[in-house]
Amino acid sequence: MIIKRRKTRVIKVGKLKIGGANPILVQSMTKNKIENLKNIKSEIKELINCNCEIIRLAIPKRNSINYLKSLMNEKVFSVPIVADIHFDYKLALDCLDIGVDCVRINPGNIGNKKRLAEIIKKAEQKKAAIRIGVNSGSIEKRILNKNNGNIVESMVESILENVRFFENLGFYNFKISAKASSVLDTVNVYEILSEKINYPLHVGITEAGTLMRGSIKSSVGMGILLAKGIGDTIRVSLTGKSTDEVKAGYLILNSLNLRNFGVDIISCPTCGRTQVDLINFAHRIEDATKNIKKGLKVAVMGCIVNGPGEAKEADIGIAFGKKKAAIFVKGKILKRLDINNILEEFVKELYKIV
Repeated sequence: MIIKRRKTRVIKVGKLKIGGANPILVQSMTKNKIENLKNIKSEIKELINCNCEIIRLAIPKRNSINYLKSLMNEKVFSVPIVADIHFDYKLALDCLDIGVDCVRINPGNIGNKKRLAEIIKKAEQKKAAIRIGVNSGSIEKRILNKNNGNIVESMVESILENVRFFENLGFYNFKISAKASSVLDTVNVYEILSEKINYPLHVGITEAGTLMRGSIKSSVGMGILLAKGIGDTIRVSLTGKSTDEVKAGYLILNSLNLRNFGVDIISCPTCGRTQVDLINFAHRIEDATKNIKKGLKVAVMGCIVNGPGEAKEADIGIAFGKKKAAIFVKGKILKRLDINNILEEFVKELYKIV
């Protein structure tokens, strides 16, 4: 199956192009408070090292601007920055003045259209982008009442109304997100929007949950949309580390062959035939390959049934017996070694490929 992406308008966020045939980008949001400069600088560095392509920061109050300015002056960022703004439209104006690449605003809480027009005018002046972010929990009350509380209809109406407003002001450098905590509502909204507008869509499930629960909900919802060609940037929203969001994002894209980044580990689930502690070996191999950015398939197999033949498409793999294990490349056995020495040898062979 080859996924055919929906054709969307190309916009610019910093130096990156989003939409059209450009790669689907992975982004995250910092978890630390911006005033804790030491921790947030460390988090930003970690995000960049794991290839986060766009970083969003919460700007909740007036003095947040000074800390953001400090981060920008220190040139901490090497990727585009999005300032996340709620309630106070002047914060968006200030962030644009100091040079952020994009502001994320929620029409449901940013105030009236006059304030929105000021943000648009400033973004135009600064050649910055805007993300229109409508969340199910903060839709404009008048729209929600008009649609008798129907979340999907209300979110779609809010987005379309704001798109028309942006277009009437001659501003087109924007992307859209329309997230709900419900997977089905989110999928429904994005499917409708992708038929009605051609602006880039930022896809995700909001408030998805903790690492396992949130990853599963995000994979289901985003997987449905991405398989239909919907989505130009993604974020896996987790109650956890921001770097885990990035890792999960790439795993989702890799699984659909939409990106080819980092190591994809294929490992058997183990069963009564397994003669070794395969779970431990799989985790050790996962740890040994975590910093590899080249797209590779690595197989970790527990017995002769799930051996080289089962994983012949892997670039490199390891299959365990009772006391020995075989290292194989593209399904062909390279060497057989004692289990005690196998991991060191496997890593050596892996890095020859890298």
